[in-house]
Amino acid sequence: MLFSKVQDFVSRLVSGNFSFKEKIFTTLSLGWMVFIGYLTWWNGLQSDDLDKTFRWDEWIWFGFVPATVPFVIYLIWKKQE
Repeated sequence: MLFSKVQDFVSRLVSGNFSFKEKIFTTLSLGWMVFIGYLTWWNGLQSDDLDKTFRWDEWIWFGFVPATVPFVIYLIWKKQE
């Protein structure tokens, strides 16, 4: 059931059939992920450690998870049509 809702959401994302509110929330989520990715990259470069690689675990927990959880909650609580 949840998988079919996610599949429907992704198909609407690819086709561009979003309402104005959905476009705003999607843009904010993508912007958040890019912003947190930039901060993660910058903090990695500025650290005193010898390892200057991108810290994927920080980006996932602080960028990806907060940006996708509202969509999952919306899909769970959305009224049936």
